[in-house]
Parts: sequence; structure tokens; C-alpha cells
Amino acid sequence: MAQEMPDWSELQHDLLVLIRRRINLIEDFLNFGIVCKSWHSVPTKNNFNSDLPRIPWLMLAEEEEDKDCRKFFSLYNGMILNKRIPKATGKRCMESMGWLITVGKDEGEISLLHPFSGVQIQLPHQNTTEDYDEHETGFPFTFIRKAVLSASPSHTSDFVLMVVEGNLRFLSFWRPADSRWTRIGWVAADHSPFVDVVYFNGHFYAVNYRCQVVVCDVAGPEPTKKSHIVTQLPFDPLEVIGNLYILESLGSLFVVVRDDVCVKAVKDDCDTRMRFPLTYVPWEGASGLQDGEKLIYGTTAFRVFQVDIAVDGKVKVTQTKELGDRAFFLGANSSLSIQASQFPGIKPNHIYFTDDFFESYLIFAEGGGLDMGVCNLADGSIQLHYEAVSLSPVCPPTWVTPTLY
Repeated sequence: MAQEMPDWSELQHDLLVLIRRRINLIEDFLNFGIVCKSWHSVPTKNNFNSDLPRIPWLMLAEEEEDKDCRKFFSLYNGMILNKRIPKATGKRCMESMGWLITVGKDEGEISLLHPFSGVQIQLPHQNTTEDYDEHETGFPFTFIRKAVLSASPSHTSDFVLMVVEGNLRFLSFWRPADSRWTRIGWVAADHSPFVDVVYFNGHFYAVNYRCQVVVCDVAGPEPTKKSHIVTQLPFDPLEVIGNLYILESLGSLFVVVRDDVCVKAVKDDCDTRMRFPLTYVPWEGASGLQDGEKLIYGTTAFRVFQVDIAVDGKVKVTQTKELGDRAFFLGANSSLSIQASQFPGIKPNHIYFTDDFFESYLIFAEGGGLDMGVCNLADGSIQLHYEAVSLSPVCPPTWVTPTLY
């Protein structure tokens, strides 16, 4: 007589709770909930250790067949999670602390959106920034270039969202209950566009295209609305033909230079990037490009600088090729460092990067998303990850730190 298979959907609720509390990986936690209706009904917020470290997931571009659907790819175990996020459809997405900062493609509306809980916080429109008419961008979805939270809205209402905005890339911030964006002033005689920002030791630090690290304090009821230079990085700003990032790792600030991210004519038809032919769309902001040319773009190198700030304010800047057990994740997300040894499959002293080259969205019909991969900082080698390429004219793949709420 054949043995009857047990009905796992009939497990007692208390037993399911005990099982779920023993799960440490968010990938397994989410899979647990899709087994059946009774398993999904087990309370989640109190049955999961949200303080455990997380490895970022790769959020791919919208699906052509279903634009409300996004795929999330886990580097830890290769799991692919399909998640419908209709509130992000057709919008540019950046990320900070597991929250998406979305910007509408045509109208430029801005919101904070949690991709897994669906909680959304509407933010003031970009037209509430200072002198908007003078500094708006030709495409509303490109107005916000980077966005960074001081704390997660999941845990507190006392947080600040700092953004890099406008055609001259100013710093502006928003706090809950604010009706408009507040711009950070610049103490120097002339403004230099900001590129990236990080919240570190109670202050926001930013890096600009003049290769200066600046600090501003927006805590308290009367925030300081001026930024002050902390240090000048030891290289010529004219050498930077690409992007800059700033992040915290093990108590120090790091500035990363991403070199040679620019569109250029193909010199070698064997270039592996040619497996994804791109259709050039003439654009007034793209100079020196010929219609009909075979064009490519992509990162050629990374340089890393450690910035140590002493208690007395003295600053030491050191170029390094050694991150120890850390791995950096760079792109349209808040620049992030994680401890590689906690996650099998993540390589220490490597930089994982996605495509945040804005011009590619504008001058190629297919959009951006081609320039993504992993850099071995020790020897400078770069391995491009074509298997994860998903092109989009608005929102190419980006890193998202998974949180349930």
C-alpha cells in the first residue's frame, strides 16, 4: 500500500512560527511565505531577525511583457524573485537602506517606496527646489541624480533624505513634514557639481567634480545650510572622465573613481560589448558622435582613496588597492560596503558595479544597463556580467538591500 504524503499546509501555526524564526536569510524567509496560504499567513515582522547583515540584491529592469514586474537576483544563492511593484512602473529608481527613491519619467513626481511592503511616502515635487526654472533638466526623470537616507523610514520618522539634484547637481534635503526641498549652500566662490553623498557619523559627506570632499550638518531644528570643504583629493579633476562615489567602510570614508565611462566609437569589432548592439539616437547634449557609427561605452578602471578624519580635524588621504574583507557595491544605490566573508560567493577586495551612466539612457534607443560587472581591485581586472544585462531607457538594474519593512 502506497504511503500517503503528508499535507504540509496543515502544520500547526505555532510550529510554523518556530520554523520561521530559525530562518536567517531573507531569501529563504520570502520563499517560505510562497509555499501555500497557511505558511504565508504566519506573522513576519516579529518572526525574523531584521538586524542580520544583508547582501544587496540586483533589481533588474522592467519586464517587457509585464512592466509592473521586477526580477530581483540574489548573488548569495542565485535565487530570482519576481515581485510586482506597480508604483515603480515607468519610473527612474534609486535606492537607499532598502527603500526606492522613484522619479516619474514625464511628470517628475518623487516618492519613497518600499519595494516589498508597498509602503509609499510622497515627497515634494522637484519644482519645489530652489530656482527650479533655472536648474530643471531636459528630462524630468534625470533631475535627481543620487538620493541617500540618514535612517530608515521603516524604523523612525526622524530621518533626512539628501539628494543630488538639478542641472548643476546641487545638494538639497527633505525631512518629514517639510513642504519643499531645502538647498545646501556652497561656501566657495563658485559651485562645483556634486556626484555622490553618504551619511557618516551624524553628518552628510559629499564629493564633487572638483574632487573635494565636503561636509554639511542638517540635524536639529536649525540645520546648517552651508557645506564646508573637508579635503581636496590628491589627483587632477581633469583626470576624471567617469564617475565618483563616496561611502563608509570600517569607520573610514572612501572615495572611488570610476574611469573612462564615456561613449566612444568601436575600435575593435571583437569587443565583447558589441554582442549588445546599441542604436544611437542623436541628442543635442551628445557632442562629437556620428549617426551610423558603432558606439560602445563602459568602465575601464577603478581607483580607491581612503579618507581618514582625526578627532582634531586633520585629514589623511591614501590611495589603496586593498579593502581587506570588504566588498563595495556601487551604482544608482547608496554606495555600500559589506563584509564579504559573511556571504559565500561574494569576493573580498572587489567592487560590484551597475550601470549608472545617465547619457546612455538618452542617446541609445535601448537605454542603459550594459556597463555592469565586478572589478578585482588588487590587479584591476574587470569582468563584465552580460548574463544580468537588462536594458532600459529609464531604470537599468540597480542594487537594493532587501528588507521586509
